[in-house]
Amino acid sequence: MLRRLICHFFLVSAISLQAADDRPNILLIMADDLGFSDIGCYGGEIQTPQLDQLASTGLRFTQFYNTAKCHSSRVSLLTGLYCDQAGSESLSRGTTIAEVLSSAGYFTAMSGKWHLSKQPTDFGFQRYWGHLSGAVNFFKGDNSFRYNGEKWSVPKTLNGKPFYTTHAMTDFALDFLNEATEKEDPFFLYVAYNAPHYPLQAPEEEVKKYNGKYDQGWDVLRRQRHERQLRSGLLPSKWEMSPRPDHVPNWNSLNPKEQQWEADRMEVFAAMVDVMDQGIGRLVERLKEKGVYENTLILFCSDNGACPFERTRGRYLKPWDSESYWTYDASWAHVGNTPFRLYKQNQHEGGISSPMIAHWPKGIKRESEKGTRRMADGSLVTDQSGHLVDFMATILELGKARYPDEVDDRKIDPLMGRSLVPVFKGKPREGHQTLYFHFGTDRALRQGDWKIVSAKSGRWELYNMDEDRTEMHDLASMHPQRVNQMAAEWLQIARDKERLKGRHIAPVKSRLQSLNFRKSTLSGSASKN
Repeated sequence: MLRRLICHFFLVSAISLQAADDRPNILLIMADDLGFSDIGCYGGEIQTPQLDQLASTGLRFTQFYNTAKCHSSRVSLLTGLYCDQAGSESLSRGTTIAEVLSSAGYFTAMSGKWHLSKQPTDFGFQRYWGHLSGAVNFFKGDNSFRYNGEKWSVPKTLNGKPFYTTHAMTDFALDFLNEATEKEDPFFLYVAYNAPHYPLQAPEEEVKKYNGKYDQGWDVLRRQRHERQLRSGLLPSKWEMSPRPDHVPNWNSLNPKEQQWEADRMEVFAAMVDVMDQGIGRLVERLKEKGVYENTLILFCSDNGACPFERTRGRYLKPWDSESYWTYDASWAHVGNTPFRLYKQNQHEGGISSPMIAHWPKGIKRESEKGTRRMADGSLVTDQSGHLVDFMATILELGKARYPDEVDDRKIDPLMGRSLVPVFKGKPREGHQTLYFHFGTDRALRQGDWKIVSAKSGRWELYNMDEDRTEMHDLASMHPQRVNQMAAEWLQIARDKERLKGRHIAPVKSRLQSLNFRKSTLSGSASKN
């Protein structure tokens, strides 16, 4: 009898261990200020062969949402809650993916930008390297760099080459991968690149790869991106491309000096995306070398739409000079968000639409069912909507982890996200009845095909997302009852879930707000050549 019980114990243990071993590794990658169309597989001309390959053999989302802002997207990604619901940067009412997976036996590590309170090692990450700040000089860094909780001084060189933050983020992520694969437990690695967030800085050789690439200007480049989106079948032709807004000048109205300056800074942006893509290729190669590629779920997304804020200092400096501080503005951001309207911080589609790629050879079903469609090149695309809050629910399911009611002295709000696993299996999922959006005085609510949106407390606009996702035909005057009902629901979530007060829930105005995002920087020399 005792012998039988012992055998039974070891049999159950072996089965449990096998089940644990079958849980996938998770590699979650977030880009910073990357627009919807800035990578090749979403219509862009920037060289992103590594991401394009992941998209080709994985799954692309056409309707995946972020929160339109750096820190709020990071909160939602990590906690599965809306930003203020989780306690914003403090995470006082939220728990992180790293915390729940650590409790479930995962090795957890992070490399990159934190931009929240305290440090990643205070929220479940067993290893961390990166900067706590929201933006950083890519060549010199700042004093917020940390390595496993301790201050880390930025050197002039790292691993035999001049220090460059994007390279370093990949280098440390590779170190954590090496450590992770020496263990029997599955791992969760979060790589939060700061690229291509300003300042626009990149190694000289990478920038020069794009010399002349943007001399045609933003009007031509945006049209070309949209044509590629349509030609590939990624987006339907019934969605009109939003026109160039009044605050963005016609490219041909600029003089040659102005055109050169504008082309120059887009070249740097492209180089920064290119370098990030190279780093992702190094991560994928290491997964293959370690024999864990097949059972690693790779998720790639962006924290918000392209950024319209002109903050350039020192135009006369080269973008590979560590003292430089270039940005681009709404003109190129309008290209980045092709075919959508508006930008980072806005809750129109240009601000909240993210490229999202899921790649998992062992787990993503290649046979197309109702939840996905197959493109002409054989790749898979889903038009089902998703949101950053869905990552927690997805990873809980795959990692067989429990979502807690309380962590330490934090009482945790109920999870808002829904698992994406059915989508990975090629099936329809029970998605969100309501998706809520808010940043500052910008707000939106989506229910099925309907979306209300307000910019800078301007009046509510109403759009049918199935017919008009580029938000060209405001139907608010035709459906006032629907607008009022959805606005009331937005307010209820804002009050009850997010606990908002003051101007954040003040009534919208009766008219649209005038929006102007572009400032002139036409003084000084533009040449870098």
